[in-house]
Amino acid sequence: MAKKWYPVVDILSCIECGTCVNFCSHGVYDKKTVPSPIVINPDGCIDHCHGCGNKCPVGAITYVGDDTGWIPPVLRDKGGMPDVTPSCGCGCGCAAEPETVSNSKRLLIEYLYLDLNTCDRCIGTNDVLKEVVDTLRPVLDMAGYEVNYKECEMTTIQMAEQYHFLSSPTIRVNGQDIFGDIKESDCGCCGDIAGTNIDCRVFEYDGKTYEVPTKEMLADAILKTLYTPSACACTPYVMPENLKRFYEGKNTSGNGCCCKGDSL
Repeated sequence: MAKKWYPVVDILSCIECGTCVNFCSHGVYDKKTVPSPIVINPDGCIDHCHGCGNKCPVGAITYVGDDTGWIPPVLRDKGGMPDVTPSCGCGCGCAAEPETVSNSKRLLIEYLYLDLNTCDRCIGTNDVLKEVVDTLRPVLDMAGYEVNYKECEMTTIQMAEQYHFLSSPTIRVNGQDIFGDIKESDCGCCGDIAGTNIDCRVFEYDGKTYEVPTKEMLADAILKTLYTPSACACTPYVMPENLKRFYEGKNTSGNGCCCKGDSL
């Protein structure tokens, strides 16, 4: 089994067909989340195996440690160009190639979080976001956008690395963080889960700081991100020490939640 070889899925190119999850017999992917390809056991991947990547119909899979020059068959057949615009992989949301007209009308809204069982920040933001998406969807559909909404619990370090996860909760539109700069404060909920001090995200709007963003904040930020070109940073992902502490201490303590999700 490989220690430094495992698949990485480009979440903006992935069409969530479940082919890779169903193909892999080594437990690399989480079968419970099929068709979403979530890597939960990277150590189970066979060194230099390209099996799932060879099966992917859109060429959305690459491999950590791959120095073979391998190209997904679907991309070789199409002269190296995928059917959909891939993300550059840094989490900034920019595309590796110019968008086509059809690709520019695709809208992926992602909600990345640590916990929806006890953390009031994650739970509250999730509830508000779903209401905002339901409100905006008819208007965006009318404007010709294909709207997809996806909730992703960052259950493991490997998932956090795959998504370039920096703080909980995070909302992205086509890979771009809708709030940009990250501000955090102590979160008693996630601290209880990890058994140590953990900071979670807060959101600033009109001079106030919120643990749970308002509907106005989210709607405004989503639409601004949609119509504002992203500025690519393209820096290598480094997991914050705060998240490392959370994952290291996860499941060692969990005695309820003390944060309230109010304006600070």
